Amino acid sequence: MSMEGGCRCEAVRYELATADLPLTYACHCLDCQTWSGSAFTLHAISSDDALSMRGNLHEFRLPDGQEAMPSDHIGCAACLTRIANRNPALPNMIVLRVGTLDKSDEVKPALHIWTRRKQAWLKIDEAIPTFEVSPTPAEFAAAVSR
Repeated sequence: MSMEGGCRCEAVRYELATADLPLTYACHCLDCQTWSGSAFTLHAISSDDALSMRGNLHEFRLPDGQEAMPSDHIGCAACLTRIANRNPALPNMIVLRVGTLDKSDEVKPALHIWTRRKQAWLKIDEAIPTFEVSPTPAEFAAAVSR
């Protein structure tokens, strides 16, 4: 079983080899707010080999110093939708932009990170784990295993 998604103009489509909606987290850092033009971005971490993409792909990396965590970004060359990224902190993994999933309306974040930068008007359910900054890998794993 798998899930599908793609860019806004449908020039890029992908398949995620999983039957379940991916574990999702909301990032409220300033980079994510600026990239998305919104209050936060929803991400899901998956093994790199679980994602197969096809279409008019564009890959890029921002110049040094422009991102807190330098990443290789993958998106659509036509409509410039960012679909995923890879970074050295997560070897063999890919960070998927959850809003590009066809079933994105069914996704609920399992945790929120960088909440010290969240918009003041946004209320987060107290039952959902939150972190003022990026959690350590151990903290992240513990939060999502609850």
